[in-house]
Amino acid sequence: MPQEQYLTDDEISRFMDDLDKDDDGNIDYWELERKLDQVHKQIAPKAQPHNLHHKSRGDEARHQFLRSVIGTREDHIPRNEFKQCVRRWKIPSLEQDRKEAKDEDEYVRHMSIWRRIRAYWAVQGPGIAFLALVVAFMLAFGIWQLVKYLTYDEYRPAFGWGVVVSKTSAGVLYPTFFFLILSMSRWFSTFLRRFYFISRFINWDLSQSFHIKMSIVALFFATLHAIGHLTGSFVFGSMASRQQNVALVLGQDAVPRSYHDYVLSLPGWTGLTTLGCFYLLAILSMPQVRKWNYEVFQLGHLLMFPIIGLMMAHGTAGLMQWPMFGYWLAFPTLLVIVERSWRLIVGFFPLIADLELLDDETVAITANIPKARLWRYKAGQYVFVQVPKISWVQWHPFTVSTCIGNTMKVHIKADGDWTDALRGLAKGETRTPIKIGLDGPFGAPAQRFYNFEYSMVFGAGIGVTPFSGILTDLQQHELERVKSGQGAPDPSSSPYSDHRRIDFHWMVRDKNNLLWFSDLLNEVSRAQMLDRTYLDIRIQTYVTQKRKEISTHVFRWLLEKHRTDQHPRSPLTGLINPTHFGRPDPRSIMEEHYQDMCKVFAEKATDKEGRAREQEEEIKVGVFFCGPPVIGVQLADRCSMLTARGRQEGRKVEYHFIMEVFG
Repeated sequence: MPQEQYLTDDEISRFMDDLDKDDDGNIDYWELERKLDQVHKQIAPKAQPHNLHHKSRGDEARHQFLRSVIGTREDHIPRNEFKQCVRRWKIPSLEQDRKEAKDEDEYVRHMSIWRRIRAYWAVQGPGIAFLALVVAFMLAFGIWQLVKYLTYDEYRPAFGWGVVVSKTSAGVLYPTFFFLILSMSRWFSTFLRRFYFISRFINWDLSQSFHIKMSIVALFFATLHAIGHLTGSFVFGSMASRQQNVALVLGQDAVPRSYHDYVLSLPGWTGLTTLGCFYLLAILSMPQVRKWNYEVFQLGHLLMFPIIGLMMAHGTAGLMQWPMFGYWLAFPTLLVIVERSWRLIVGFFPLIADLELLDDETVAITANIPKARLWRYKAGQYVFVQVPKISWVQWHPFTVSTCIGNTMKVHIKADGDWTDALRGLAKGETRTPIKIGLDGPFGAPAQRFYNFEYSMVFGAGIGVTPFSGILTDLQQHELERVKSGQGAPDPSSSPYSDHRRIDFHWMVRDKNNLLWFSDLLNEVSRAQMLDRTYLDIRIQTYVTQKRKEISTHVFRWLLEKHRTDQHPRSPLTGLINPTHFGRPDPRSIMEEHYQDMCKVFAEKATDKEGRAREQEEEIKVGVFFCGPPVIGVQLADRCSMLTARGRQEGRKVEYHFIMEVFG
C-alpha cells in the first residue's frame, strides 16, 4: 500500500491565501463560511440538498460542522494556528493525486511484453477476434469474386474493368450485410448470451459501434459497386464492338443492349434505388438528426425493409451468376421482421405502470410483468419502453434496475426530449399511473456472476447499471432464504462456510452522475447494515473528475467526511457508502482482497478441530469489469499475477477476469 501523502506546506499556504482575502494575517470564521458555501454550490449535487442546512434549524448545522473542523469558537484564527488545524484534517495532497494518476497511466509501460499482450487480449481480444472473423469473410468472398472475374475469359471482354470492380465489391457485401442485419436482432444476441464463450466474442447488446462500422463498410462498397457498373460495365457492355462478347455472357436475346437498357433493367433500377435509399438512411442516422428529432431518426430506419427487398430483387435476374444475395439476407431479415412485428403488436397492448419522480433529473417506472413473455426476466437485462402518451413510434432501451417476482423497475435519467417529456408526466412525490409498451427482456449481462461466491465488480458510468439489479436480486434471494429458515446461523460453523462477498467499485466522472443511481445503492447499503452474515456487499464509489483549485479540493474532502447518525448520506453524493476522489488503485485494492481470500482459504482448509482437510476447497473470485480499457488491462494483469502467486504460495486462490460490455 502506498504511503499517504497529505497536504504540503505550499498547498496549505495557498489554501489560507484563498481564504484570507483581506490579508490581515487571520482566518476569519466568516471567510471560511463563505468559501464553504461557494464550494458546496459548485460541486454539490443539484438535486440533493446537503445536510448542512436544515429549514428547522437554520444555519446551526453548518456552524456546528465548521466549528467542529476548526476546533475553536473564535471568530479570528491566526494563520499559524489555522495551519496546524488544517494539518489535523489529513487531506490528501493534490500532488499525490496527480502522481497516482500518472503511475496508473504508466502501469502498462512497466509490464513485460508477454504480460501486456495477455492482459490486452483479456480486455480487447474477443472483440478483435470477432472483427477479424468478419473481415476474413469479407476478404474471402471479395477475393473469390475478384479472382473469378479476372481469370474467366468471357467477362472482361464483354464488360471491361467495371465488372471486376463491381463483382469484387458484391463479394464483400454478402457477409457485410449478413452481419449488419444480424446485429440488429435482439433475440439472436439474447440467445447467444446463454453461452458465455460465444457471447464473449459476439456481444451486440446495445452496442452501436459494430453496427455503425458495418454500415460504413456496406455504404462504401455499395457505392463502389455502383461506380463499377455505371462508369465501367454499362459503358463497355453498350459498345457495338463488344455485343458479341456480351451475347456469350447474357445470351443472344440480350443484345444489342444500350446504356439506357442496362439502367432500366431489373438489376439496374433496383440497384440505383437501393443505393439512394441507403444514402438517405445514412443521412437520417446522423447524430445531428437524432438529436434534432428522434422520431425522424427512428422512422428513417424503416427504410431498411425496402432496401433489403430491393437488394434481394437486385440479383434475381442471375445475369452473371446464380443469385446468392437473397440467401445471405434471408435468415437475419426473417429474424428482424419477426422481432419488429412483435414489437408493433405489444405496442397495441400497453401495460399499466407507475411513474415516480425521484429527483429533478430521474424518474422510475415500476410495472408488473405479464406471464406470457418470450424470455424470462432476469436482473441486469434491458427492455425497450414505449410511452404512447409521448410517442407511438419511439422505443428506448433501459436496463432493468430491479426485478423481484413479477415486479420490474427501471430508472431513467432525463437526458433528451423523450426523457424530459417523461419526467414532465411525473407529478411530485406521488406515483402517477401511465400506460407503457414493453418489449423484452434482452441480454443477460454478467451471466457468470452467480457462479462465484466471491466477486469483484469494477464499472464506470452507466455501464455498471446492470449490476444494481443483480445486487438487489441477491439480497432478495438471501431474504427469502432467511425467511424460510435456511439462513439460520450455526454457531459452531466457520464464518465462511456459507458466505458470499461482492466488492463493488463504481467510477463516475462527475458527482452528478451518482444522483440517479444513489437510491439503488443506498438500499443495498442499508440492507447490509442490518445483516451482513451471509451476503457481504461492500460498495465503494469514486469520483474521478480532477480538481485544480486547492479550496475546492479541501472542502470536497471535508464535506464528504461530514456525516451524522441522523444524516448518514454524503452531502456531496447522497450516498451512504464511502466516496473516494480520484481513480481506484487496482493494485492496492486487489492486494487487500487477496489477503482476505488467504484468510478465507486458511479457514476453509481446516475442520472444526483445526485439523487440515483431506481435500482443500478452491477459492474462485470473479472479477467483472466494464469501463476504460486502461483500467481493464491492469485488472486483467493483476488477476493473472495473483492467481500465479496463489499457486506459488500453495493457496488455491484463483482470480478470473471477465470483461462485460453493456453499451
